[in-house]
Amino acid sequence: MKLVIVESPNKCHTISRYLGQGYEVLATVGHVRDLSTSGKGGFGVDLKNDFKPSYVVVSNKRKVVSELKEAARKASDIYLATDPDREGEAIAWHLTQILDLPVETTKRLEFHEITRVSISEAMKNPRTIDMNLVNSQETRRIIDRIIGFKLSNIIQKTIKSRSAGRVQSATLKLITEHDEEIANFVPTPYWTINIELIINKRKITANFDYFGDIKKLDDEENVNKILSSLSDKAKVISVKKSHKLIESKPAFTTSTLQQEAYNVYHFSTSKTSRLAQELYEGVQIKGEHTGLITYIRTDSTYLSDTFVARAEAFIEEKFGKEYCGKRKVVKVAGAQNAHEAIRPTSNHTTPESIRPYVSPDLYKLYKLIYERAVGSLMAPKKEAVQTVLFDCGGVVFKCEGHSTIFDGYTRLNKSETSEEFSLPILNEGDEFDVSKVNNEKKMTEPPAYYTEARIVKLMEEKKIGRPSTYASTISTLLKRKYVESVKGSIISTDVGKRTAYVLNKYFPNFVDVKYTAQMENELDKIQEGEISRLKTLTEFYKKFMKEVDDAYKIMYTDEDEEVGRNCPICGAPLVKKKSRYGEFVGCSNYPDCNYREKEELELTGERCPKCGRPLVYRINKKHKKFIACSGYPKCDYVRNDEEVKVEHKHSGLVCPECGGELVERRHGKKTFLGCSNYPKCHHIEPIRKK
Repeated sequence: MKLVIVESPNKCHTISRYLGQGYEVLATVGHVRDLSTSGKGGFGVDLKNDFKPSYVVVSNKRKVVSELKEAARKASDIYLATDPDREGEAIAWHLTQILDLPVETTKRLEFHEITRVSISEAMKNPRTIDMNLVNSQETRRIIDRIIGFKLSNIIQKTIKSRSAGRVQSATLKLITEHDEEIANFVPTPYWTINIELIINKRKITANFDYFGDIKKLDDEENVNKILSSLSDKAKVISVKKSHKLIESKPAFTTSTLQQEAYNVYHFSTSKTSRLAQELYEGVQIKGEHTGLITYIRTDSTYLSDTFVARAEAFIEEKFGKEYCGKRKVVKVAGAQNAHEAIRPTSNHTTPESIRPYVSPDLYKLYKLIYERAVGSLMAPKKEAVQTVLFDCGGVVFKCEGHSTIFDGYTRLNKSETSEEFSLPILNEGDEFDVSKVNNEKKMTEPPAYYTEARIVKLMEEKKIGRPSTYASTISTLLKRKYVESVKGSIISTDVGKRTAYVLNKYFPNFVDVKYTAQMENELDKIQEGEISRLKTLTEFYKKFMKEVDDAYKIMYTDEDEEVGRNCPICGAPLVKKKSRYGEFVGCSNYPDCNYREKEELELTGERCPKCGRPLVYRINKKHKKFIACSGYPKCDYVRNDEEVKVEHKHSGLVCPECGGELVERRHGKKTFLGCSNYPKCHHIEPIRKK
């Protein structure tokens, strides 16, 4: 039996079916090993021994690893088919270490789509593990671990923020700086002027173009001068006709897919990633598990020759040869151009053909991917453009009309067709009455808040992180409450602003966008074998730890808010403090004095049957009172057998069994008399009418 190991369990059945009998396909379900928390700083790295990492099996993957080892012992041959990226290569290398496989000869499969042809081709041409790629991933992980642990530790101690990291902190800085720009924005006035003309019974609006050397309407004196110069006639002084080609866009990268999915459907980046992963791993179509798109983490717009040839034949067959265009590839610095863009695995698997078999959201995302990839190989749209200038008392107004001559790639998606506005036939010298003059004063508006799509675009432009980290970075910022999503806008919170300010003040180099981009560039060079991991790690650690040491000497700590009472033990002021469990009141002299003010609890007047401490009323998650021991958590006694009333009514009667007082109790809808010494005494009796 031959063993094939992939990352996702969703791939197992499909790949197993393609390979046939004699193969067993198992999944790692992501990373199986990670850095330990041993050694100096808990980094899991031997700093004095060339940054040698110490790896441990991820706690929730022990069972998976055990199953993989058992299968590997029985296998005659082993193939590692983890994802075709930096992380996937690292997982493949970790598997060689866990399963005791020779790195130099173990077969590594690389495929970018889960189809029979792609899997078969990969099996025919296995390669070995690319250690440059592994070293690049390992370097990134070590750097992120050191930065994350040290910065998180500092800001937790000083300003009570939860975490910091190389990519998330640089992204947070971009967001907070933009929010500050919005907050400091000062609006300025400007004006709009247009004239309305009736031409061949149609209302045509022409907008102000220029008046002498005046081209901007940002001065009221100039506006009044223009308005006073207008006449009641407008004369055509120029008619220009031209053609405009509108090219289709390249096939999607991870970034552009996340942006477009947000802009069109308001899908969050995390939702788009999840749906795309599902399309890649495959869905049930007519009873067969089918991978619908290629690998989803890519920064390349390249399309394979095989796909281009198939797509061109499909376009010619469906629309005609005139609709075939040229291949579009946008070269991005640092992009892994050996990878393909995100595209459908088959041209004939149209969005409509899969619609009955998938969820509405999967259909929408697949439609975007399909039309973008196929459309990128189609001819451009051709428009006729007519630009007309009117003279109205020396003031020049402009009007532009456009109409489609050839629909080109928009034939694939009619929703992309822009609304046409064609002008009537006009000639120089034609004169028309001005039916109305529109003049409006407006104020400039601040920049719009960033959306998830805009943040992803910024991360790509600034080279912060990689395609696989865009969605997770935004999710982390939201989870940490550094930012919040308000009607689609991502806005920094007070905690986020304070965190960004402190990090930028004390660690300006390591949260700087340029540094993060430079680090990504160095990781790429390690991947290409141009520089060593040791050189990168040594230079990084020396510079980073100097900033950490300097920060510890001068960094301030947020003052805790005093509550107006003093500690009963040492007399120091009591202050509000925060912990992972919420806010509490404690001594400002901590850690010399660890007094913590306990929540004032209402006593029941009874004693705990387990430890003898007083019983108190507490509130559960449903905001209902219950009785529990005041010694919690040392004593976990809870009385669950009755609904608690805040006060028991006294009956004045004596319990015939123990001599305690009978009080009015309630259980469900029933009211009765019970002994106040419950649960030591279980005597109850009905309430008798007087």
